[in-house]
Amino acid sequence: MGRYVVRRLLQMVPVFIGTTLLIFLMVYSLPGDPVAALFGDKAADPAIVAKITQERGLDLPILQQYWNYMTDIVLHFDFGRELASDRPVTDILGDAFPVTLKLTALAFAIELIFGIGLGAIAGLRAGRLADNAILIFTLLIISVPVFVLGFLVKLVFAFEFGWIAPNVGNDEKWSDLIAPAIVLGGLSLAYVARLTRTTMAENLRADYMRTAIAKGLPRRRIIGVHLMRNSMIPVVTFLGTDIGALMGGAVVTESVFNVKGVGGTIYESISRREGVTLVGLVTVLVLIYLLTSLLVDLLYAVLDPRIRYA
Repeated sequence: MGRYVVRRLLQMVPVFIGTTLLIFLMVYSLPGDPVAALFGDKAADPAIVAKITQERGLDLPILQQYWNYMTDIVLHFDFGRELASDRPVTDILGDAFPVTLKLTALAFAIELIFGIGLGAIAGLRAGRLADNAILIFTLLIISVPVFVLGFLVKLVFAFEFGWIAPNVGNDEKWSDLIAPAIVLGGLSLAYVARLTRTTMAENLRADYMRTAIAKGLPRRRIIGVHLMRNSMIPVVTFLGTDIGALMGGAVVTESVFNVKGVGGTIYESISRREGVTLVGLVTVLVLIYLLTSLLVDLLYAVLDPRIRYA
């Protein structure tokens, strides 16, 4: 196991470099001058633009800029400074990520509990009324775009019934994040439910299940130990990769509910051409993706004892 973890960590290095380099090239190859964009519609003094460009190293070749960016991260944990405010990107990350982590945790809990719960009910009653109802319900969720679902939740529960606040306040209470968490985790919930239902329905027909039933084992043990553990491997794979997707995909949800998290910061960075902030946020998201994929692989051995890592 230890060798496998070390090998996977080493494999992450070229993946991390390649991914961040691609993102860096995409962001800094966009047309236009980000320094001149700071002045808006006003005519910028070329001397001031040239001075800021030189101070921030934006006049260097793109690969040299990337090298300086990576060395600052590795040696000093320095993600640079925002162009407009000269604020360290680490401070912006420190403000945005706790909010998105709370929102992601709630969305993930909803996705995990209700997704697996509905999927298990549908899988155990495949072909019956409950199964068909859950399949139709999840199909409806998948069919509705996230921004439409967000506005519907606000319209019904905030403006019609007054049960929730239409926008999340600056203090970001857990109770205020429930509605955006439902919207954020709704699509993933539907996928988890359908995936759990499919794997459980298939495993119910497996030979080891018939053997367990023939031995006279208690139904709770048959479902909880034999059926659920073997059915969770593809579900865990999806859940692991979805953590990063929830954090990065919160742009629309956070915009709808005015949540000051990673998604809102990414949107503002794109609109204001803040390349340093945008690259820093995406770099952290890449690290989260890589670490969650490693944890998912390690969980396979817990769910299925037959899996061994050399």
